[in-house]
This record gives sequence, structure tokens and C-alpha cells, in this order.
Amino acid sequence: MDASAPQLRAADLLAWYDRHRRVLPWRALPGERADPYRVWVSEIMLQQTTIAAVKPYFERFMARFPSVEALAAAPTDSVMQAWAGLGYYSRARNLHACAKTVAEQHGGRFPDTEEGLRALPGIGAYTSGAVAAIAFDRPAVAVDGNVERVITRLFAIKDEMPGAKPLIREQVQALLPHERPGDFAQALMDLGATICTPRSPACGLCPWREPCRARIEGTQESFPRKAAKKTGKTRYGAAFVAMREDGAVLVRTRPAKGLLGGMVEVPGSDWRADYEPGDALLDQPVPAQWRRLMLPVRHVFTHFPLELTVYAGRVPLETAAPEGMRFTPFNRLKEEAFPNVFLKALEAGLEELQRP
Repeated sequence: MDASAPQLRAADLLAWYDRHRRVLPWRALPGERADPYRVWVSEIMLQQTTIAAVKPYFERFMARFPSVEALAAAPTDSVMQAWAGLGYYSRARNLHACAKTVAEQHGGRFPDTEEGLRALPGIGAYTSGAVAAIAFDRPAVAVDGNVERVITRLFAIKDEMPGAKPLIREQVQALLPHERPGDFAQALMDLGATICTPRSPACGLCPWREPCRARIEGTQESFPRKAAKKTGKTRYGAAFVAMREDGAVLVRTRPAKGLLGGMVEVPGSDWRADYEPGDALLDQPVPAQWRRLMLPVRHVFTHFPLELTVYAGRVPLETAAPEGMRFTPFNRLKEEAFPNVFLKALEAGLEELQRP
């Protein structure tokens, strides 16, 4: 199918968007100029995360860091704490580094081209295209999961992902209108999110239903084609929830680089496929009468599942924190940047310590 064919028009999608566009906290209202800072933060947050999950985080983040200068000036721990729970924590570190670069080298103003945006820390092809299009109305291509689904169905692209990505970008580029490219980018995303959904797409409501090849062939739900996922071996480890007599809990900050870098954890062991939970006390951070919880904490990362055996114990008031660790008062634990896996372990351990 020729992307320039008359029956497949960007104008039809834009007309649909004008009637049905979603109201989102980071999206400018009709007639308003988009705020590049809000667009950028939202795009980073939305990577690998749903809109429903991002909305409350975004609003709290904007209240805490209302400008790129405010974000750049914030302590790293404060940024990581605000991000805790969103996952993929390298995004938060890159977000902070990017804010500093914009504030210090660009006078607090984001570059308005794809090339300029790509030069910033943590901004790749998708984000540069999305920010350039949405914030600056540049004729840039932004292909997220929603757009991939729309385009592979529209043209019945049978190549498996991610190999089909270059062809998808070509088709989007061919459809891109000279006017309102930012609205077009958001319209494609909205179409995929609300009409061209993964299951049971509402084809009867789609502005491109007539030229859609997958609809004509009745194969909508078979696109996009994806190769089978390869899941790594389950890794095992131990986590120790040590509470001092005054209620303070032993924690530490993970190294800045690596998985969950810069986040806060309760101390524990390495994670290995051959880890023996029965030997976990060899990894205890401080001596205590440890109670082993019956149920492990389970968490699935992108490349492997994890099972943590949790140990909970009380320690005397005079217990000193080992090097690289600290005791955080109970009423300040919520200020620590715990990712979900360690939040689960902490909550399980604290619940155990409340038992008689």
C-alpha cells in the first residue's frame, strides 16, 4: 500500500484527534504552546510504564521540581526518592544529568531540534523525536509501542519486532504532514491507546479503518509480530530487615551504576542462580536473632525473575551501622528511595517484627 494514497490521509487522523484527544497532565490544551520541560519529563516517565501509573508520579514530580532549573539543583537522593516505584532507575539518573546539562549549558532552554536533543544525556531517537514534534512542532518521527501497533496493522507489516522498526519509521515519515506534526505525533499515540488496542480493537471507530490492510484481512490482533521472549534463569538472594530498639531500620544506597543504581535497599546478598538460602546468614549485615520468613519476595526484572528470602530481626540500640550503611528512623523510611522489590522485602520484614 502506498502511504501517499489519497484514502490514507493525515488530515483524517487529525480531524479525529481534534474531537477525541485525551486530556493529560503534561499535554497542552488546544491553542496552547507545549512546555518542553513537561513534555520531556512525561516522555521519560512513560518509557516502559503506563499512563495510569505515571499520572500521579508526574503531578508529584512537577510539584516538587516545577522547572528544569529546580530539577537540576535538586540533590540526587531527592530525585531518586521522587522516582521510587517507577522502575528502570537509570532513567532517573539520566533525567537528573540531562536537567543539569540544560540548565548549565543551554540557559535552561531545551534545544528545539532532534539533533540538539539527541546530544543531551539520556535522550535517544524516540524521545528526541517526541519532544521535537510535540514541544516544538518539528516534523519529527516518534514511534512508541502504540504507533508500532497502528502502523504494522495499517500496512500489515509481517516482519517481527524489533526488526520491523526501520520500516515502521519509514511509513510514519511518509504519512507525516507538513502542518501540525506535533498533533499528528500525539494523534498516532492516542489512536493506538484508545482505538487500535492490543486486544479487540474498535475498528469501527477508527478514522483509518477503510485503508487498513489488517482490518481488511481480519488479522488485526496478529500485529505487531513479535519474536518469542527469552527469560533468564531465576536468581535467588537474601534480604535482611534489621530494626533497632528505637525503631530505626538498617538501609544502604546501591552503587550509582548497575541495576537499581542509586536506589535504597535493605542490606542483603548477591543475586545468583546458584544462591543457597540456607547459607544466607553468612551474609547478615549485623548479628541478630533472625527470623526467616516462610514466603520469599518475588520480583520480575526485564531479563530475569528474582526470589529473595527475607530475614527480620531486632538489634540493640547501641548497634552501629556497618560501613556504607545507615539506620533510618522509622518515620522517615517513606523518604528513602526504595524500589518496589525492596519495598516488598521491607514491608514483609516489618510485618514479621510486629508479630509476638
